[in-house]
Amino acid sequence: MRLFSTLAACALVLPVALLPGAAQAAPARAAASTVDDWAVPRTATVTITGRGYGHGHGMSQYGAEGAARQGLGHREIVKFYYPGTQWGTSRGRVTVALSTDPGDDVVVRPRRGLTVRDLAGGDRLRLPENGAKQWRIAEAGTGRLRVAYRTDKWRKWRDLAGNGEFYAGGAPVTLVTPVGDRPYRGRLRAARVGTGVETVNDLRLDSYLKGVVPLEIPATWSPAAVRAQAVAARTYASYERAHPRASAYQLCDTTSCQVYGGVAAEHPASNAAVDATAGQVLTAGGEPAFTQFASSSGGWTSAGSVPYLTAQKDPYDGWAGNPVHRWSTTVDDGRIERAWPAVGDLRRIVVASRDGNGQWGGRVASVRLVGSRGSVTVSGDTLRSVLGLRSTYLTFKVASR
Repeated sequence: MRLFSTLAACALVLPVALLPGAAQAAPARAAASTVDDWAVPRTATVTITGRGYGHGHGMSQYGAEGAARQGLGHREIVKFYYPGTQWGTSRGRVTVALSTDPGDDVVVRPRRGLTVRDLAGGDRLRLPENGAKQWRIAEAGTGRLRVAYRTDKWRKWRDLAGNGEFYAGGAPVTLVTPVGDRPYRGRLRAARVGTGVETVNDLRLDSYLKGVVPLEIPATWSPAAVRAQAVAARTYASYERAHPRASAYQLCDTTSCQVYGGVAAEHPASNAAVDATAGQVLTAGGEPAFTQFASSSGGWTSAGSVPYLTAQKDPYDGWAGNPVHRWSTTVDDGRIERAWPAVGDLRRIVVASRDGNGQWGGRVASVRLVGSRGSVTVSGDTLRSVLGLRSTYLTFKVASR
């Protein structure tokens, strides 16, 4: 679910008390009734002015830093952004599919204590120090996975009855990938998925978080903000673990989940934040909450799919160091016409609906593009994706070229 990383470029439910310095959460209003409508000359430039970066659900990462600079602790920060949640604990292990290794094998570097385990029989076999440059688990062509080692060429060592995994008694194991060597904590598993083999990292939850948090928020930001990110990321991972992505793994390592980089991504400051919040999560209905987060709310968070992802005024997001609290970009009308050729020559831009929260009536829900050939109605999310905009919290200004 990583949204921050693209910035320079995401028990019973009870009401939460108003936090010091925090604005009271405003109830979501009905969508604005005023229709925004701009005439577009034959040749025009369209300036899009917006606020925030990302979907706006849950915690604003820039807002977390702004709140920390105002003296809020990490518990106050997360309770502001996820009102109505309760505190809980979560530990154990997680399994993560590694997109950095797309091949049908798992190849690792030798190291002291390197062990392979057959998950069908449970056998644990210490690998010999035999001069191997690499060890591999791959399909043997016999319906089984094979452990092999490479010296001058690949040589068979043993076939496995089931899936297999490498580990080294708690020490990191270095995975060989097409983009270079990557060390990972825990176990590196070769898991059959369909007719292929998926590389899966099985490790302790907080070890996983140490490879996540510094990719989601700058590790050197205020400790309270980094700790708030650790709690949000731990909770999100715990929620995903309860709703696994596939039978062979629970999480992915990309922005579709949370970006995870293994040992190479770790930073002492974010590791300290993970340790300082060990086990802390937010719950709703006795289960880990769905703690979505995004780079910047632009001053208003947006309502999500659950009650504690509320639309509310965010007084912390607009501190001086947030470059995406407000933003602007300009495109010519031709770019819009090429994206939606069915409209022909663009004549009007009509914002048909917004969410009703914040400046301009809030985030754009739908836009109608009217042209010489016809009109097209697109969602705010589609508009954002196609034009590469930071958020749907925006408005337009049209001028002749």
